[in-house]
Amino acid sequence: MNRLRVNSGRVLCVTLAWLGTRALMLWLLTHDTARLLGGGTVSGEARHLYSDWSGVLARGSFPVHDTLWQYPPGAGVVLLAPRMLPWPAYFPAFVLLTLAADALVTAALTRTGRRAGRSLRGAALWTCGLPLLLQLPLARYDVQATALAVLSLLVLGRSTRACGVLGALGALVKAWPALVLLGTPRGAATRRAWGWATAASVTAFCVLAVRFDHPLSFLREQGGRGVQIESLGGTALNLARHAGWPGRARYRYGATELVGPHVAAVAAACLALTVVAFGLLVLWRVRARRWTEATPFDAALSAVLLFTVTSRVISPQYMVWLLGLAAVCLTSRHTSQRPVAALVVAATALSTLVFPMNYGEVMAGTWTGCLLMLARNGILAVAAVLSLVRLWRSAQPRQKNVPATEPRPGSDRLPERALSLS
Repeated sequence: MNRLRVNSGRVLCVTLAWLGTRALMLWLLTHDTARLLGGGTVSGEARHLYSDWSGVLARGSFPVHDTLWQYPPGAGVVLLAPRMLPWPAYFPAFVLLTLAADALVTAALTRTGRRAGRSLRGAALWTCGLPLLLQLPLARYDVQATALAVLSLLVLGRSTRACGVLGALGALVKAWPALVLLGTPRGAATRRAWGWATAASVTAFCVLAVRFDHPLSFLREQGGRGVQIESLGGTALNLARHAGWPGRARYRYGATELVGPHVAAVAAACLALTVVAFGLLVLWRVRARRWTEATPFDAALSAVLLFTVTSRVISPQYMVWLLGLAAVCLTSRHTSQRPVAALVVAATALSTLVFPMNYGEVMAGTWTGCLLMLARNGILAVAAVLSLVRLWRSAQPRQKNVPATEPRPGSDRLPERALSLS
């Protein structure tokens, strides 16, 4: 009875915190034109770009020959959905659906956290961590993609089929949710999850290909991206500007990228690091010997962290993904990722100082901008390494106590005799 009362009290706290913080985020969104909040750049993407794309999608085609369209075909469904609501304007409908996805994530984390042996820390982290990005999450569709990834992980214990289907749908929306299937337990669970994921993704893609023209148009534009200024490689190049590097920042492919000598080499290095990260994750799965309920959660966070820090692009909304996966990890008392989750929260707070608050400093390559990026990306890099190390150790078999084979001082019994008596 006492436990139920404590749980009910904590659930009430999470609910009140969600209502209060989301009201604040909505208020910030209505004051989005303030200079400190980005001068309208945060909501501009959803107000104008998403709205324009939804018009193209409503005519039965994905955007083609548009350098800004770099998303898998499932994203089209998410961006078209606000037009299906009886709402006079696109942007309010988009925000409403984003809030609904946010509420779904919070409810799922809360429900999981109330179970025996689980924790409400995950729901608390998501509820209080997302507002660290100010109004940004409400003006991007990353919350919807994260919701599919979170639900995929949380249903794994009950239905590997649903896990696979949700992971596949998430991958069709924004690619990275496919990584949540990395840590599924070996054997029948993996075969079912991956099999259903394959079937769901092929089926959904075929439906989208029949309904919309040019479903693969995003591949051409995604391949042309360079080194974004907020990435790990971009941070190195920005610092190199103070050492005489002649490059500059330029808006390309929907992001601020660095152009100049050696940028191609930095981009190639990022891709090479991504390949190395993938190899380490495959090696972990091959050598893992011990699975707990938290292993799939921990593996998902570790994988997305590694792919984020080695990417040529680290947009601020990527932190939404990491917060969602860190929250899933914290629902389990067996997780190895608690310190990693703390680092993700710290990096999230620093991301807001970068964008929108000091983005002009970052683009100009000032020492303030460089140091902010160095701090944020340094924390992410440490979190990625720590996450993989802790994941690796948690998957190794525990050392058993080996009986002593040497006789104690003063004992006249032989080691074999001691072993036989034991």
